[in-house]
Amino acid sequence: VQLQASGGGLVQAGTSLRLSCAASRGPLNRYNMGWFRQAPGKEREFVTAIAWTGTTYYSDSVKGRFTISRDNAKNTVYLQMNSLKPEDTAVYYCAADVPPVAIASSRRTIASYDYWGQGTQVTVSS
Repeated sequence: VQLQASGGGLVQAGTSLRLSCAASRGPLNRYNMGWFRQAPGKEREFVTAIAWTGTTYYSDSVKGRFTISRDNAKNTVYLQMNSLKPEDTAVYYCAADVPPVAIASSRRTIASYDYWGQGTQVTVSS
């Protein structure tokens, strides 16, 4: 599975941005899909995931501001980011867990994901 992330950019704090992750094949309702991010000098961290069941997971730092969704017909996962903060600045990566691991806690774990996109830069200015 090849993943292509897009939609990053430079925005001001308090504004919104939507990232997209297009998969070369699906259906996405048979994959766990996740978004991770990596800020300069920091480790890659979990942001959000949507399981093959449709269950969603969020890190505490983005809960209530970010929303993950998917369009199975387009084999695309979206990350709607609202009320952006400077600390959201990072390279955002989408990832696919294929076949999906059944354990719920695995959706937050980098090692659970088999395929990764190239990353898209999000910069939030204050």
